Amino acid sequence: MLRNSYIHMTGIGKTVEKNIWNAGINSWDEAIENMAALPISAAKKTAVEKGIEESKAHLNEGDYGYFSKTLPSAEHWRAYPEFCDEAAFVDIETTGLAPGSDTITVVGIYNRKEARTYVRGIDLDEIAGELAKYKMLITFNGARFDLPFIKYEFPEIEFNQLHIDLMYPLKRIGYGGGLKNIEREMGIVRDDNVKDVDGWEAVRLWRRYRRGDEAALDTLLEYNRADIVNLETIIEKVYPDLVTNCKCKE
Repeated sequence: MLRNSYIHMTGIGKTVEKNIWNAGINSWDEAIENMAALPISAAKKTAVEKGIEESKAHLNEGDYGYFSKTLPSAEHWRAYPEFCDEAAFVDIETTGLAPGSDTITVVGIYNRKEARTYVRGIDLDEIAGELAKYKMLITFNGARFDLPFIKYEFPEIEFNQLHIDLMYPLKRIGYGGGLKNIEREMGIVRDDNVKDVDGWEAVRLWRRYRRGDEAALDTLLEYNRADIVNLETIIEKVYPDLVTNCKCKE
């Protein structure tokens, strides 16, 4: 989808992008080959040509920062296929909902190969270096919760990556409610040990662990790992629907 996107280019909006798609264009290369026939003004053709040249150069260099800055944040999902191999799925557990009053207890980071959980009092400080390794972050409600919470406790983290907050693109294609509800709608089943755990139970599990219950921490970490691993399952499942919805909506 990124290779047929134009709204990140200077002077190009949704209407021009839609006109290009409606002309049957499926890639930047096709747009260049059919530039003369595109149903857009001469000035817009010049802008598109320049934008494609710049975009291809940045993409060839793996320059995620360019697309993070120029793509509207709601459209970062378009870059998933190009940057998924350097992406991290991220989820946090906390003692409550308010940064400053509450604290992070666990941060889970899954890079499509390995799921790691970082725990307060053990290795939580390592997340700054770990998150810096990735060009794309994928969360659920992370724009409002996870990333601001992390930024509050670790202000040195830049968060200049592409960021897909899956909650919003999922709403576009009819999936509402929390992550667990969406998983059920998609037929994603969690292990019995954590299938009934939710955010508030995660708080209670942390409290039990702090009182000496190591098994409670094991359950909390298993719950967090399910969150981050299932995010990959979800985006892989719905990405084609996101593309279709994007191209079809008015």
